[in-house]
Amino acid sequence: MPRLSRSARNYLYNETEAAAALGVTVARLHAVLDQHIFNNGNPRPSSLQFTSNDLLLLGYWCEGLPGGAHEVITMPKRG
Repeated sequence: MPRLSRSARNYLYNETEAAAALGVTVARLHAVLDQHIFNNGNPRPSSLQFTSNDLLLLGYWCEGLPGGAHEVITMPKRG
């Protein structure tokens, strides 16, 4: 994921800005949202805003392998 040039604290990204920050098209962003977020029958809202934290997770999903296979290292539970 490209480095974000804006301050991450209070900035909200619209769909176009989020897609650009992730290096994907808006259509790809919508597909990822539909696959991972809006998959329980609720429609995706007509416009969305994203925080920098949202972009981290979306970036992970956008870079995933076809079929959703991801290699994730499970962190041990804290004592």
